Amino acid sequence: DIGELFAPFSKIAASNPHAAAPVERSAEELATITERNRIVAEPYTRMTVARDQVNQAAAIIIASAGKARELGVPEEKWVHIHAVTKATELELSVRPDLSANPASIGSVEAALDRAGKTIADIRFLDFYSCFAIPVFGQIDHFGLAVDDPRGLTLTGGLPFFGGAGNNYSAHAICEAVECVRASPGSYDLTGANGGWMSKYATGIYSSDPADWSGHDRFLALPPADNAVSRSDKPFDSATVESYTINRKKKGDVAVFIGRNADGERVCGNADLDDEATAAVFEGGEPFGVKLSVIQDDRGRNTGRVV
Repeated sequence: DIGELFAPFSKIAASNPHAAAPVERSAEELATITERNRIVAEPYTRMTVARDQVNQAAAIIIASAGKARELGVPEEKWVHIHAVTKATELELSVRPDLSANPASIGSVEAALDRAGKTIADIRFLDFYSCFAIPVFGQIDHFGLAVDDPRGLTLTGGLPFFGGAGNNYSAHAICEAVECVRASPGSYDLTGANGGWMSKYATGIYSSDPADWSGHDRFLALPPADNAVSRSDKPFDSATVESYTINRKKKGDVAVFIGRNADGERVCGNADLDDEATAAVFEGGEPFGVKLSVIQDDRGRNTGRVV
């Protein structure tokens, strides 16, 4: 699924002169584990994660209509911001559903609503793509296909286009400006993620004018208030909700997040030296599995399959 999502991204990057990795790759190539395309952290291969060891930069100049006229910028080059929203997610360990990111969905929905548009009205899209999950969250919500004819990125995305650290979305906005200039009356939606899907911002752009006199086109969404209870006390058992395995040269490290016997959110490491535990986690389906847990004198929790 990740390979099928990102293959079209690589195709766009391949034709982008500013891309860090301008090579078109097939879904199979992206998904196949090789020495060069190793697993970084389950389930992500090296070619499907953000590429930030790059020398790239982008800059954006914002002006009022009066200043743009004063500077002599031709009106046919003007691009207007129709909506900007931002939303902050709960801390990772207290999110009720570890597979969901409602803040990002709320940000995009609010931006569309303020701009008076639906996702079908948007001609150009760039969903932040440090990993596949922020993109899947959006397209699953809106019912979009991985091969949507509009494309899901303008640049080629973080794994292929690149983008230094948190500056990637500046590149996406620059591409959006070029796109809506070349297609008068069209609209772009650019989504920007930060942290562990910790915050999300959305911008909608068009050559059509936008009325900012009401000062109501920038919206900060209220934070969620449905955090689950979290414990940092010792616990002797846990039921796994989610996990990953970080693949390292010095040895693999499995991390789990789950619930203790009281239903509180807890985390720890799965003991990959234990044969039964390793089999469950390496098999990719530890969800709902119960672990017995011990805590060492440094406070590290290590779980084994019961």
